Amino acid sequence: MTKERFIKILFFALFVKPIVFVILGLNIRGREKLPLKGPAILAGNHNSHLDTLVLMSLYPLSEIHKIRPVAAADYFLKNRYLAWFSQTCIGIIPLDRSGGTSKDKLFSSCYKALDEGDILIIFPEGSRGDPEKIGKIKKGLYYLVQDFQESSKTTVHVSPVLMHGLGGALPRGEALFVPFNCDVIIGEPLELSQTSTQYVQQISERFEYLQQFCLTH
Repeated sequence: MTKERFIKILFFALFVKPIVFVILGLNIRGREKLPLKGPAILAGNHNSHLDTLVLMSLYPLSEIHKIRPVAAADYFLKNRYLAWFSQTCIGIIPLDRSGGTSKDKLFSSCYKALDEGDILIIFPEGSRGDPEKIGKIKKGLYYLVQDFQESSKTTVHVSPVLMHGLGGALPRGEALFVPFNCDVIIGEPLELSQTSTQYVQQISERFEYLQQFCLTH
């Protein structure tokens, strides 16, 4: 076991999982639909920094090193302390949001992780939105899945996940954690549409459908 993997397991065992499963009142539905091995992607809505930690906590500690959140490089690598924490304790895959990078280079680390059988966490909205509101879905996830499947001839299991209440537990711009009942609803896998517009529509409709199962909605 590498030092980085040990630190990540320790962080989730001692801090993250106790907060998620003891302090937060999680209503988890559809847990049996979680992909257990990669290449796979969890596509969730995004209202809080807790979103990533909650999704990662759904997996056993023995597999936590294979769960890789895709996160903005300009935010999570903005100083050496945050960069160390993000890459060592969370294991993020940094994504350049500057707009000056080619698609192949932009997703190269994601392709590598999927090729190695990792499970990525991606938020199709691109960034955190207002608490408990689903923002505009972007097309990046479609191009990532399409290009990887075409080049590797391997199907990527993409599971939509609707979270509700986490924006109230740790709102954007706030550092204070507030205990709050939260929902995590995992849906059936998405199918790769013929166009990016159809894929975006499919994600939006799936999020809307999953909302009906939220106890806090």
